[in-house]
Amino acid sequence: MNIPVLESRVTDLESLMASLITVSENTSRSVAQLTLEMAQFKDEMQDFKDEMQDFKDEMRVFKSESEQWRAKSDENLEAFRKEMRDENRKLNKQLGEIAHKQGRIVEDIVEPSMDRIFKELLGLPEDVVLEGGMRIKRRHPRTGLLKEFDVIRAHGDYALVNETKSTLRPEDVDHVLVTVNDIRDYFPEHKDRRLIASLATLNADDSLVRYASRQGVVVLAVGDELMDIQNESGFRPKEF
Repeated sequence: MNIPVLESRVTDLESLMASLITVSENTSRSVAQLTLEMAQFKDEMQDFKDEMQDFKDEMRVFKSESEQWRAKSDENLEAFRKEMRDENRKLNKQLGEIAHKQGRIVEDIVEPSMDRIFKELLGLPEDVVLEGGMRIKRRHPRTGLLKEFDVIRAHGDYALVNETKSTLRPEDVDHVLVTVNDIRDYFPEHKDRRLIASLATLNADDSLVRYASRQGVVVLAVGDELMDIQNESGFRPKEF
């Protein structure tokens, strides 16, 4: 038996075992380090999740408070707007009463509103320039009868004829219909136009508004913007 060869192989085997032990120890240390780092990473991730949950909770609270604040602000704003509308309406009524006492309802209350009313009825742009005037006196071409018309507005195919009454009565509705029918005789320039009748007053009783609406007559009364249309929503004036 060759003892030196055997001893050499034993030596090589011992060397390999030593190397294997070293590699195993290094691997164990690496695994232990990785396990530690993974544990730390999990802890950090848990901390991050907790922070995110706290952030989400804070955001929910913030959103809830914001919605409550916005709702309260909207409520306060609407209450302020209502108060301003009420005050403005009261002021307009006071102006109307003053104009009535001075006999200037047409000049001070009705006529300044007619451009806006006419454009609102026909859906015209604000910058449209209208024809017409107030306190217009004309003589009938055949009878020579002189007649005064409170306010007339015209544009394109349409003309609006308005009469003003301090107190509105049912017979006033019937009278304005007669006035509209006279327009083509007194104003040849309007003979081919479609005519709309309106009545203006300080305060309009609901029953009279309904009666006028059935006749296709526009009713105006003191409101948010001096004179406002009082007919129900969806009302369309009759064309004569």
